[in-house]
Amino acid sequence: MVALLASITACSKGGTPTSPTPPTPDTRTQAIFYTAIGASDGLGVGSSSACFLFSECPDGKGYVQILLARLRDGGRTVGHSNLSIPGSVLSKAVFDLAASVGRPIDQLAGNFIEREAPFVRPETTHVTIFAGGNDANTIAFAARSRGGSDPTAYVNDQVRQWGTDLEDLVARIRSRAPNARIVALNLPNLAASPYLAGNPPSEKSLMQRVAVGLSDRVNALTSRNVLVVDLMCDARLYLSSNYAADGFHPNDGGYAVFAELALPALRDGTSRAPSTTCAQRTVFP
Repeated sequence: MVALLASITACSKGGTPTSPTPPTPDTRTQAIFYTAIGASDGLGVGSSSACFLFSECPDGKGYVQILLARLRDGGRTVGHSNLSIPGSVLSKAVFDLAASVGRPIDQLAGNFIEREAPFVRPETTHVTIFAGGNDANTIAFAARSRGGSDPTAYVNDQVRQWGTDLEDLVARIRSRAPNARIVALNLPNLAASPYLAGNPPSEKSLMQRVAVGLSDRVNALTSRNVLVVDLMCDARLYLSSNYAADGFHPNDGGYAVFAELALPALRDGTSRAPSTTCAQRTVFP
C-alpha cells in the first residue's frame, strides 16, 4: 500500500511521472576559504592591534581581520590564509626599480607575484588584493630622479608596466584557485594623504598622477571579472583622523572604512563600478 501511494504521488494529474524539485542551495552556509594578498596593510599596520606574519590574529584591527570576522558572522565556516608581507610591492619590475634608484626593498619582502601568488591555496574561494601603496612611492621617487624633462611620460610608462603585472598576478591567482571570487581595492589619491602634507605642490601633483594611474589599472580589472572596491572616491579616506601617526597607514577608523567598502563585494559578490569623475582624483593641478 505504501509503494502504491508513492507511485501515485510521483505522477502528475495526466499520469506523467514527475521528479521533486531539488532545493536551491543556500550559499550563505557553505564553507569558504579567504586569502588576502597585500603588504603591511594586510596585517593592519597602523592600527591599535597589528598582526604578525601569516597569523590568524583574531583580535586584529586591520581590514583583512575585520572582513574575516564579518565572513564568520552567523557561524559560517571560514578558512583563512593571510599572505601579506610588509614592504612588498606588486612585481619584480617595481622591486628592481626601487633598487636602481637607491630605495631597495628588503629581499624578505619581495613582491606579490613571486612571494605571495604561488602560495594561494587551491581551496581558496575568496581573495582580496590591495596593491600599489609601496609601488606608488617607488614610482614617484623614480620619476623625480629619472624622469628628466618629461616625468609625466616616465610615470605613464611605469603605470602601463604595473598594469600588465597586475593582470599577471590575477592570472596566477586564477591558475591556482580557478573558481575564487577576486576583489581588488584601488588606491586613494596618495597625494592628498597626510604623509605628503608638507611636500611641494609639484611632488603632490606627480604623486597624484601615479596614484590615479595605478587605480585606473585596478579599475580596468572589472573587464576580467574582478570586483573592484573604490577607495579613491571615498571622502572619509582623506580625513587625517583616519590615519596612523605616520600619515601613510590607516588607523582603526581608516581600516574600518576599507572593510565596510570591501565587504559587499567579498561576501555577496556585489559592487558598484568605480567612479572616473570624482573630485578626489584631481585634488592637485
